[in-house]
Order: sequence, then structure tokens, then C-alpha cells
Amino acid sequence: MNHSLGQGIGRRIGRRKFIQHLAMLGVGSQAFLRSGNLRAAVLEARESAGFGSAWPPMTYRTLGRTGYDASRLIFGCGATLMSGRNDELLNAAFDAGINIFDSGTSRYYDDAERNLAPFLKTHRDDVFLISKAMVYLDVEPDEAITVVQARQAAQTWTELMNQSLKELQVDGVDAYYLMGSNNPHVVSSEEIYNAFQRAKQAGKVRFLGLSSHQNAQKVLETAIDTGWYDLTMLAITPGGWYDWKERSILPGSPPMVELQPLLARAREAGIGLIGMKAGRFLAGRRFLGWGNPEAFDQYYDESLLKARLSAFQRSYAFVLEHGMDAVNADMQNFVHLKENFIAAATSHRHFVA
Repeated sequence: MNHSLGQGIGRRIGRRKFIQHLAMLGVGSQAFLRSGNLRAAVLEARESAGFGSAWPPMTYRTLGRTGYDASRLIFGCGATLMSGRNDELLNAAFDAGINIFDSGTSRYYDDAERNLAPFLKTHRDDVFLISKAMVYLDVEPDEAITVVQARQAAQTWTELMNQSLKELQVDGVDAYYLMGSNNPHVVSSEEIYNAFQRAKQAGKVRFLGLSSHQNAQKVLETAIDTGWYDLTMLAITPGGWYDWKERSILPGSPPMVELQPLLARAREAGIGLIGMKAGRFLAGRRFLGWGNPEAFDQYYDESLLKARLSAFQRSYAFVLEHGMDAVNADMQNFVHLKENFIAAATSHRHFVA
């Protein structure tokens, strides 16, 4: 494909849909050559990614010591609800069996919490609700912090939690995260932990979690050592840790299969493991023309490569079957929802124990 043409297509239809179109072209073009029927070719291509099939039943996994029987797909509401409500999509996800909804502070996600509130009016008792906020300390990932900085971080995080509850129009959330955690000294701060304990005693939150997409290995190791964290949401791919800052696989990262001992330690510590950004690298970057659909193929066996799954679905299925209890996905339309749902609900079918 002409590079400039690829960029033009990408700008019009978006990164993920661009990759979906590329994947469908591979199947659809062969069907078109066989039949000469363009409509049949498109239908066969969509079917190859699961878009034309019935929705399978969702599968569930206990999230560490929370004891919660969680859907293996988590609805990430942040980007989806930043600019407006999408009750129809939220209800479709709930009706299909998704029972965890994850949002974030308005300081980062604009109106996402406010736009999730109407859905919660009806479903709050039936879902596990997560929100999160950063501590907004200007420190490097491995830089030590002072007591004053730790207190400042705890105060900021507490204030943002209170604001989240107001935006969500709830008395409490099931879990609140230290969002974007990249500094082990913050993760192990007693000031932060004490702030969580006070919020828990006040009925504002039940479980402590963190999310990390930079320096994730050290952050997870620290979370394990403290014994404080019930949930961790980590940027991880079949190829290893994903670095959000560079929008790439972290240089030198072991592939996910080699991270199994660390993930096992986390599970033994009672931490529920949630993956994020599992397929983000596949979408590529605009200035490079977008699209790395085969980036993880080297980590897959022949049966997974032959499965009727899109590149994104393979990445989700792989991380779910290699240590993650669930994956969090930002789903902004029904195509994304169904694609991710199928991957999470059927991941176990593609791997032999």
C-alpha cells in the first residue's frame, strides 16, 4: 500500500479501524478472487474477526483477595465518556455480562465520571466500580521522595478521590487506584497507604489499586513487597511491558512468557492482575503511517495464528491466558465492544493447558 495513502486512510477511519480494515483485506481479497462478489468478500472478512457471530457467554475470574467474580473484560470508561454519555453502549456491555466499569478523575478524563453517573443510578449494586487519580508529583520514576512530598501526594490523591465520588454521585467505589504509578517510592509511601485506610474507614473505598504503564516491573515488585495493594492494572503485551511514554514495547523487556514468575508472585500475594494496552502497539503511530498488526506473531503458536481472530483479539487472548485475570479496554463503539468481548470470553479456547 502506498505510504501516503495509508496515512490518509488512517486519518479518516482511525488507528484501530485502520488495522481492522487491513486484517479484513487479507481475508476479503481472497474471497473476492474466489467469488467475484464484493459483498460476500466483506461478510467473510468481518466473520473472520468474529463480527458476524453470536456473542459467546462471558467468562469470569476471581480478582485476587477482593474475592470478586470479575468478567475477564473490563469496560474502560475514561476516553469513551470524556466528551459525552454513551448509555446505550454501557448497557449493552452490562447486558452481555461485563460487570466491572473503570473510570478516572475529571482532572485527566474530563467529564467521564459525570457521564458514567446515570448508568450507575441503575446498576451500581450490580457492578464493581473503579476510579483513579494520579498524585501529581514532579519526580522521576526512581527518584526518592521527601516526607513533605509524600504528604502532598496523599492529600492530592484524597482530594481527587472525594471529587470522583461527587462526580460519580456515589457514596463509595469498590477500588480507587494510584493512577499512572511509575515511582516505587510513592507506591511504598505510608502516607498514601494511611490516606487509603482513612478513606476505607469512612466507607469511601474498599480496595486499593494502582495502574502503571511506565517502570511497571519495579512498581509491581514494590506493590507485592508492601502487601497493601489488592489490584494492579499493568500495561503489558505478548512482547512484554508496554511503555506509554514511548508508545512502544519497553526496550529490553522480557516477553510475557518470561514474566510468569513475577506474575505468579503477585497472585500469591493476593493481587488481582488486570492488563491494559495489550494491543495498543498494534495500532502503531500516525507519523509512522500507523499499523503493526504482525508485531506479536512471533510469540504465538500455530493454532493461535490460525484462529479466526483479529490481531487485537489475539493480543488480548494471549495476555489473559498468560497471567492476567482480566483486561481493561477502551471501547468507544459496538464494533470495539464486540471484538474485545469475543477475545476475552473465548481466550481459554485457544490454549491447551
